[in-house]
Parts: sequence; structure tokens; C-alpha cells
Amino acid sequence: MHHPTNPIRPTIDLDATGKHHGFLRMPHSRNESAWGAVMIPVTVIANGDGPTALLTGANHGDEYEGPIALQALAHEIDPADVTGRIILIPYMNYPAFRAATRVSPIDQVNLNRAFPGRPDGTATQKIADYFNDVLVPMADIVLDYHSGGKTLDFLPFACAHYLDSRSQQEACVAAVTAFNAPYTLMLREIDNVGMYDTAVEAQGKVFVTTELGGGGTATARTARIARRGARNVLMHAGILRGTPEVGPTVLLDMPDDDCYHFATCEGLVEPLVDLGETVEKGAVIARIWPVDRTGLMPLDHVARRGGVLAARHFPGLVQTGDCLAVIATALHAEG
Repeated sequence: MHHPTNPIRPTIDLDATGKHHGFLRMPHSRNESAWGAVMIPVTVIANGDGPTALLTGANHGDEYEGPIALQALAHEIDPADVTGRIILIPYMNYPAFRAATRVSPIDQVNLNRAFPGRPDGTATQKIADYFNDVLVPMADIVLDYHSGGKTLDFLPFACAHYLDSRSQQEACVAAVTAFNAPYTLMLREIDNVGMYDTAVEAQGKVFVTTELGGGGTATARTARIARRGARNVLMHAGILRGTPEVGPTVLLDMPDDDCYHFATCEGLVEPLVDLGETVEKGAVIARIWPVDRTGLMPLDHVARRGGVLAARHFPGLVQTGDCLAVIATALHAEG
């Protein structure tokens, strides 16, 4: 049986010693360029024998902390300070990043729901397949940056997932703790089918992911958290020389699906709780006002559980079914 080969090719040697900047070149024939290509920037920094770290940003194209941090690392890291290899891909979903959209403008596919991908599929499926079958197998530890994009805003947290393997989960939690974001979360995904996270964890790798803000932009604070966290993880893995910068972190947990709150009507959102604030079960967390007339009562949305508001819908208007809020349980502060 014939198995198609992924057409993506690196323009640099991914095994070469030193620091090398290049591209992952994906052929993409289109009206504007018959023999054109999508050129995904990549930097590899390698020196000596040691683990490999794969660091990615812009899995979704409207999330910016990862791209900022990885551009900075590609520029700043001296190979002499490295033992092992660092693969930096600031714009994993490059077409979506250039369009400032969550999903690819080429095929309207969400890269973070496209794994394990297909080598003979659409553009996004090819990217997913290349990461799944070529890059992730090279890595010992994977850091994938996320934030809320244009539609969500998050407390700045790094997170690990609940896994079937206790030893793998413990290794992931240790790396997430080393990232040392202001909040550290055990995350229960609402939909993990096709996710990069799931694909990486299925290969037994140590995986760290984040949500570092949102609203379709970065802030000075979230960019600093992203840059510092990457260096901390690389030091934790024994790949980068240096001493981690460590500050306090608040431990959060998402024990069940009651953490998620969804809008049951469309309208104008009046938030009643801000990120990081504590809310009691049954308290009104947001009102949704009608947008087509005055004089009507708003629809109150109440907290299904007590805890800390960890995420919220960002735009001022909401549609039925949008995630309105996420309430996490605060365990305790460390550091």
C-alpha cells in the first residue's frame, strides 16, 4: 500500500550544529503563484549532545505572545549556552498568522483540530502531518504557546493536562511549574480531538502549553511572561545554561465541565466579574442585554461553581453558544 510523503521540506539542516535560520517550505500552487510555496520561518540552535526542545507559537494566527517570545529567543540565544537542540517556530500556522485569523485563510481549517493531519490533505492538514510525523518525534519536550486570540481573554497561565500515564503527567507538571507563569493550571480540555496537545502527549512527550492573555494582542506583561517562561523551561530541560527566574504562582484546577459557562442567547455583554476575581456559586457573572430594543430585562448568567474567573468572552457582543466564562478552583499560591 502506498503511503504519500509529506511535501514540506526544511531549507536548513535540522541536525546541524550552531544557529541556523531558514524555512519549512510547503508547495502551494495558487492563482497568484503557480509554483509558489508557503514559507514557515524556523530557527534551529544546536550544540553538543542533549535533549531536543520544540517551541511553537501562532498555532492560532491571532495569538501573539508565543511569536514574540520565540522571535526574541531566535535572535538572542547563543549556541555556546546550549546543550542539545532547540527548534523554534514562531508562526506554526503561518497563513493564519499573516491573516491575523484563528484558522487558515487557505482552507478554513483550525490547525489545532487537524492532528494527526494528512500528508496529501489540505494545506493545514499537511502542516499538522509534518509536525506530527517529523518534528514531534525529534523532540523530548514541546512548548506550544496559546492565548485567547480575538475572542477570549485569559489569566496568564501555563498548564498541563490530566493524562493516563502518571509518570508522563508528573513530568509535564514539573515542566509547567518550571515555566512559572503567574498562574499554573491543571486543564480539562473541552474538545481535545485533533489537538496538537493530544498528538504530542500520545507520543509520550513532555508537553507545556499556555494561555497568556487575549483580545487579539499582547501586552508588555504577557510578553515578558512568555519570554521568561520559555527560558525557564529550556533551563529545566537542561538545554539552556542559566538560572531560572522564579516568582509566585497561584495553582488552579478545573475539576469538571461545570467550569465552562456558555451564552444561551445573543446580545450585549455586561461583565459583572473581572479576570482573577473570586465568584460564589450561583452569583451572576454576566448579563446579556438585547441589541434590538430597550426596556427588556437582561438574561443573567450565573456561576455553576465557585472559584476564580480564569477566562472570559472578550468582544462586547456575544452569540448563542459562545464560551462566556471559565471558572477555575484556586488551590493555593506557591513561591
